[in-house]
Amino acid sequence: MAKKIAKKIAKTKTSKLRVTEMHHPVLQHKLSLLRDKNISSMVFRQVVEEMSQLLAYEATRDLKTQPSDVVTPLEKTKSPKIAEPLLIVAVLRAGLGMLNGMMKILPFATIGHIGIYRDRFVNATVEYYLRLPKDVKNQRILLLDPMLASGDTACAAIERLKEYGVGKIRLITLLAAPQGVAKINKLFPDVEIYTVNLERELNKKGYILPGMGDAGDRLFDTIRHS
Repeated sequence: MAKKIAKKIAKTKTSKLRVTEMHHPVLQHKLSLLRDKNISSMVFRQVVEEMSQLLAYEATRDLKTQPSDVVTPLEKTKSPKIAEPLLIVAVLRAGLGMLNGMMKILPFATIGHIGIYRDRFVNATVEYYLRLPKDVKNQRILLLDPMLASGDTACAAIERLKEYGVGKIRLITLLAAPQGVAKINKLFPDVEIYTVNLERELNKKGYILPGMGDAGDRLFDTIRHS
């Protein structure tokens, strides 16, 4: 079954992928900064946070509101306020780089964390951490991960969240590879993907091209030891 899905994904044309690209000039400029291998981790973290604030604005345009009584310096009026719960879930560890920026724009949201990684020895995704608020049933989810590559980790996170009966899920990422988008489109057609840029491809090692390297390592100035 997995092989059949992989073959269908490989044949999917980019023009048929369901993904929202945010081509705002400021986002594109900041993405160019992230691509530069010579910037420091400090600058990389700062730019990721700045981009996340802009992404938060774009990805919540359809949040429900309701009129609320507000007293201005001149009179009493009705003014809209957010009227639905929102849960932001960061995929560890790279998703943490996007969390602060999101929370600055969406301070009313609750927060969850999920730790999943692709284990090359067992050829499967492994979950090692999950913390969600007590009641998440039917809540709208913003799932944060800077990079959508093969889609294995994202799909595992989505599947896990759906076990809790959550509502609409939007995956918010900085870069997305066609393979990852196609896999989510196929397995989870109800999940919306928001990204700054749909990239060209994955290389043989699973890295996005042209990409920006490993987001987690660049955020936290670490190197791989295995």
